[in-house]
Amino acid sequence: MEENKNRLAFGKKNYTVMLVGLLVLAVGFIIMTLDKEAYGLGFMGITLGPIVVLAGFIIELFAILVKDKTNE
Repeated sequence: MEENKNRLAFGKKNYTVMLVGLLVLAVGFIIMTLDKEAYGLGFMGITLGPIVVLAGFIIELFAILVKDKTNE
């Protein structure tokens, strides 16, 4: 009974995937700021950056939902 209280909600794999997702999110926002067009209306600010940010959020969702085998 005591050992169940000390277990974390996520395993090492979950935290690793979460870190990767955060890095992808950061890269997406950086891509949006690098757009040279006025008001960020170029390809990088309107298309590429938001797609990378969306991919980062999907990675974060996957990191939360994946079951870590070592945590059982």
